[in-house]
This record gives sequence, C-alpha cells and structure tokens, in this order.
Amino acid sequence: MDKYIGKMLDNRYEILEVIGRGGMAVVYKAKCHRLNRFVAVKILKEELAQDEEFRRRFRDESQAVAMLSHPNIVSVYDVSRTGDVEYIVMELIDGITLKDYMERKSPLGWKETVFFALQIAKALEHAHGRGIIHRDIKPQNIMVLRDGTVKVADFGIARQAASNNTYNMREAIGSVYYVSPEQARGGHIDNRSDIYSLGVVMYEMLTGRLPFEGDTPLAVALQHINSVPLPPRDHVPDIPKTLEDIVMKAMAPQPADRYRSATDMIRDMENFRDDPHYKIDVAAVHPVSAARSRDPEETQVIQYSSELQAAAQRKNAQRLKTAAAPVEEDDEEEEEEERGKRRISSSLIFTILAIAIFAIGAGFFIFAVINPFGSDKKTENETTLKAPSLVGKVYQDVIADPEITEQGIIIKEKTRIYDKDAKEGEILSQDPKAGEALSEDKVIYVEVCKGAPAMEMVDVVGQTSRQAELDIKNAATKAGITITVQTQEEYSDDDAEDTVIRTVPKKGEELSDGDVVTLYVSMGPEIPQKKTPNFLQWNINDVTRSEVKKYGLTMGSTTEVESSQPAGTIVGQSPDPGDMVDENTPLNFEVSKGPQQKEVTITQVITLVPSEDNPTAPIRVVVEVDGEVAYEKEHDPSEGTVSVRLKALEGDHEVHIMENGQTISRETVTFQ
Repeated sequence: MDKYIGKMLDNRYEILEVIGRGGMAVVYKAKCHRLNRFVAVKILKEELAQDEEFRRRFRDESQAVAMLSHPNIVSVYDVSRTGDVEYIVMELIDGITLKDYMERKSPLGWKETVFFALQIAKALEHAHGRGIIHRDIKPQNIMVLRDGTVKVADFGIARQAASNNTYNMREAIGSVYYVSPEQARGGHIDNRSDIYSLGVVMYEMLTGRLPFEGDTPLAVALQHINSVPLPPRDHVPDIPKTLEDIVMKAMAPQPADRYRSATDMIRDMENFRDDPHYKIDVAAVHPVSAARSRDPEETQVIQYSSELQAAAQRKNAQRLKTAAAPVEEDDEEEEEEERGKRRISSSLIFTILAIAIFAIGAGFFIFAVINPFGSDKKTENETTLKAPSLVGKVYQDVIADPEITEQGIIIKEKTRIYDKDAKEGEILSQDPKAGEALSEDKVIYVEVCKGAPAMEMVDVVGQTSRQAELDIKNAATKAGITITVQTQEEYSDDDAEDTVIRTVPKKGEELSDGDVVTLYVSMGPEIPQKKTPNFLQWNINDVTRSEVKKYGLTMGSTTEVESSQPAGTIVGQSPDPGDMVDENTPLNFEVSKGPQQKEVTITQVITLVPSEDNPTAPIRVVVEVDGEVAYEKEHDPSEGTVSVRLKALEGDHEVHIMENGQTISRETVTFQ
C-alpha cells in the first residue's frame, strides 16, 4: 500500500487514493478539510526528490502553473512543501484524457477535432502570453470533461520563454511522438514548438494514427527532424482541405513556416469553422532528394543538417551517461517499456557513432593519401570559412537557414538581453563578426534580443494607492522603462479603504516600456442604498423618527425659513425626494415660519378703579400682550381713564390688564 494513503499534508490535505503515476510524480485524490472539497495532489516521487535536478523541475512546474488562470488550463490551488515532501494541489478533474477518448472514438470528425483543438489553442495562447511554453503537449496531458470542456494539464517540463530554452534530448524522448524538430535536436524553442505538437495531436485526432512511428523513440525523433508526414487526407479523404492545411502549417518542419502564434492559429480555425470554404496560405515543403521513385505511403525525407549532426552527437553522448531519463508516462508499465526502448536506443546510437567515425576516417584517408596532390586541391585561403552576417536577423530563422546549416556552421545563443530598439528574437551581435574566419568547430556565438526592457510586476497588494504607485514607478525607473499607473475603485468587505485589493497585471508578470498598470483600490464595505421618501408639504409635527427610520434613514436637523406656507409646513428636504443615498443617511428639513405678518398698533382705554381703603392712592396699571409686559405705569385716580397704545403682529392676541396687581380683564383682542 502507498505510504501516503491516509496521511494528512500540512494538517489540511488528506490523501485518499492514487489516481495517476508518471515518471516524475504520483497524483493522488485528496480531501481539503479546510474548504471541504476534493482536490488532486501531485507529489514528487521519493527517489527523485533526492535529486536536485528533479526538485528544480518540479519547482519550475509550480512556478509556471502559478502564473496561469484560464478555463482551459487545470487550476492550481496551492504549492507547498512538508518536510521532504514537495507537492502541488490542483483541481480534481472529472473526466478522461484525450488519449483515452481517442482510443474509444477514433478517428474523430473534423468538427469535433476543431472543437477540441480551439480549446487547446486558447490554453496555449494564455500560457504563451505569460511567457510560458508547455513543451509537452500530447493527448495524455489533455483532459476532456463530461461537458466536452478541454483542460490542458501537466506543465512538468514547462519553461518560461525568457529562460535558456535548450531542450534536453532525454526530455524529448518521453513525448517523442509529438515532439517538434527543434526539441528533438536539442535546439532553441519558442511558442511555435507547442504549435507543432498541437498540429500532431490534431493529425492523430483526424486520422486515428500518428504522423511518425518507429521501432524506437530515437527512430521516431529522427523522423520528426528529417521527414515530412503524409497529408491527413491520404489516410482519411473526406477531411476538409483547409483543415488539412491548418494541420500541415502547424506541423511545418521549419518554425518560420508555422503559425507565429496560437492567436493566428485560432483565427484560422474559427474562420474555417464559420466558413468551410475559407482558405489559408501554407508554405510548400519539398523533400531534399526525389532521385528515386517513392511509394505513396512512404515518408518523404528532407536534409539532415550538419548542425543537427553535431547537436545529436552532443546530446546522445550526454544521454549515454544517464541510467534512466525522467520521462513522463501514463503508468508504471509504460515507463518500464520506455526504459527498454532507451536501452535499445543506446545500442543504436553506438552503432551510428561507429559508422560515422568509420566514414569520416575513410574520407580523410582517400583525400589525404590516395590523391594528396590532385588538381582539385584548394589553397588555404580558399578553404577558410568566413562568418556570415547575422546581426539584425531573427535567431529562429537563422538556425533553420539551409545556407548556413549546410556549411556545418553551428549558431549558439550566448545570452539574451533587453533592447527597446530591436524586436524579440533579433540577433544583436555575433562572435566572430561578419567576414571573420571561423574556427574549426564552426561555432558562432550570438546575443539575442528578448524584447523591450521589462520588469516583473511588484507586489503592492495591501498597500495604500499612493504608496503602491510610488513602488511601481520606482521599480520601473530602475528597469529603465516608463509605466503608467491608473486606479479603479470598488467596494470590499475585507480590505480597508484606499488599500490595493489586486492589480492587473498580477505580481510577477512581465511589464514592458509604456505598459499600463491598473490598481483596484478598496472603497471599504459597500453600504446599501436607500431611496429618499417625499415629505414635502407634510407638517413637521407629523414626521417622527420612526417614520423616517422605516425608510432606512435617520432624523436630521430642522431649520425654519420664511415661506407663504402655513407655519410648520415642510417646504424643503435634503437629500431631495427620490435620491439614492447610503443607509442611515440623515434627512434634514426646512420648515415654514408661516406667512409674514405686519405689526399693528391699537389703543386700549382702561378705566381706573380707586381703592376702597384709600381712594386717593396711586393706581399701578400693567398691560401684558401674550404674557409679555407691554405697558406699566402709575396713575392718579382722578384721571378716571388711561389710553394705552399696544403693538403686536396682525392677528389675535391675549391682552391681560391689571391694576395694583389685581386682574381687571383678560380677553382676546384682534389686532388689525
């Protein structure tokens, strides 16, 4: 029983069962107890975990897939290490591999092939756009879900495009039936290598067979390098001609003849899907020699260059030192079968090397001994090979140029640097320079442009928008580029106001001169919006706090204003009726003081009533209007009456008359 079954990783992932095995890792079904869901956990094999090279490759995969998020790529949830166990947590796919699907239903119809191929191409478009080359596209690494959705998996040998992409022949053998020619010969690769592999997968879907087959992996790899496959319609005549052209263009031996990008290939497939009469341009591919007649079923052979011979010898010599190659296979039986193929391949390589050495020696003997003074012998100056001019040319085109490779010249990439004045892949310098004599090994080292100056997006999530902008622009200044930073606000329940929630592009993604970075900045939690009711013309006494609260608002201030409306009438409110406002917003009112009144003066005649005890004593007269003293004075009883002028606003008022503290009268008087 597997030792990991039943174990818990990081006190979170419970390993349940084995669901797949490969050359590098074992994939388990597991349960995430934190999120209560089933996941796939990929664990590096214990015997390989001791090897730094395998650990590096496993980490490369982790870094590669962590940059990707696309519906047609298997999602990665977590990357971790517990003790000596390195593992990746991925989504658990409910489906089968495209290889299994094709074994059940092969060949596929052209519509189904295009349906699957478009999804694979869109996954590659996303990966290539982030500088990731898969390098191992094959049906075993493509999952088909129950609803027909395709997901590309297993970035185990993926590389970033900006890295040194010298492909190891050992890796090519693992997926030899789908490997591109430049991968097979250990050359520099780019996104067009994935496009070639997709073309092979489409060829297999359409025809039910592989374009190249052989007794050993090496034999198949050499066919990819040297041969052109029969067109798919030679196997299945009813395949549409345009679709055949798309497949053959993707599988062109020379990268320069293939689609430049997955986007271009997607465009042709979508145009063909929508219009079966759509045509594309395909570069013609001709065999090097057609001296003898060929059987229609025989593969046509193109030239095997000197560069390829040198590369193959170096890679094969290195491979002989390795007991077992880290080959990704579907299960342990296939892995064991592959080891047997490699042992056979090793013997074949020794035989090829021996024959090559014998042929070279024989040629040297004939030239130097049998005819040392022949009339065709050239002078030393005539036999000196000069370096061709490479600066300004595209590296990928140069290494595939027959005029260079046929002379045995080997182009080696020394380094890649940023240069804003050159396009990506352009050769910036060469050593030896153009016109200088080449050394015996005929090697020219070149410096290649990897695009305009760039930087990796810095991590500013959680910072204030101002600090984030400063950090990004400082990093851009150091990298020698100019970056524009823009902000976009959105609500967030988890992030404080004015902090960066996320960025586009994300942390670690490449930025070039002139790029724009968008900061998504938190506005804090979203507050529910309420519609303001209409309280105009209400009496302020009828508007209670509870009445306002039922609309989700609170009672605000009340201000009296001049108005022709009756006193107490609400003549204004803020916010206005119908406005959408945040919950609990105060509702403020303007209330009418009533119509403006004029002041009126009346004369009130008061009769003086002498005291019975002292009829001659002075009488103190006090008059109040609405409780306010309007008149107060002592009078002699002999006066008899007193005329008092009273002022008040127009209308009814209460007039209270008192003499020596005794009420004489209290009545309502109309001032008019």
